[in-house]
Amino acid sequence: MNPNAARVLVIDDEIQIRRFLDIALRAEGYRVLQAGTAEEGLALAATGTPDLVILDLGLPDREGHEVLAELRQWSAVPVLMLSVRNAEAEKVRALDNGANDYVTKPFGVQEVMARLRALLRDRAIAASGEPDLRYDDGHLVIDQARREVSLDGASLTLTRKEYAVLVMLLRHLDRVVSQHQLLREIWGASHVQDTHYLRVVVGRLRQKLGDDPAAPRWLKTEPGVGYRFLTKEPLRER
Repeated sequence: MNPNAARVLVIDDEIQIRRFLDIALRAEGYRVLQAGTAEEGLALAATGTPDLVILDLGLPDREGHEVLAELRQWSAVPVLMLSVRNAEAEKVRALDNGANDYVTKPFGVQEVMARLRALLRDRAIAASGEPDLRYDDGHLVIDQARREVSLDGASLTLTRKEYAVLVMLLRHLDRVVSQHQLLREIWGASHVQDTHYLRVVVGRLRQKLGDDPAAPRWLKTEPGVGYRFLTKEPLRER
């Protein structure tokens, strides 16, 4: 085992899920810590210095939301939430309270690994202090240094709000960003309920990108929750 490999803490009361993730994570070269309760998980988060936490919402001793809230009082470690609860309100609450992403059970291991890699990449960029200011997938180019966007070599004219939404989603590549997060950061705290503003801007962005919401290439809607900027290989539902 590589001593420099990222350490992942799995907090889940289902032993089958822990075993499944342990095998999958170790096969990808990660070091793994496991906890079956909230208290054990918080203790390991404090002493084991994980690089990422996979946290189940339904724990026997405390709600996952409570664990997340306590963890966020002293740690900025990326948190990927797991839950059988697929209600939009649960996802929004988790994201707004500090979760970095959310996966609903049952899940595909490749989806979890892709989300995990995205979170660890963001953590590495934040630690280096050198964010990637240019995105180029061969079709879409977003140059943040120049504040320029082009598609297949043709320059796109975006409004300030359109550009701000696009860049915020880009900076959370492959991670869902909640409507409330986008509205709070771009429109201000007094507009967090004005989701129609966001829908209009995202709709205009899709038109300019030629992006089909039914089969998105870049901007994927997480219904009732938010949006996700997809990489070259879009994540598929499992």
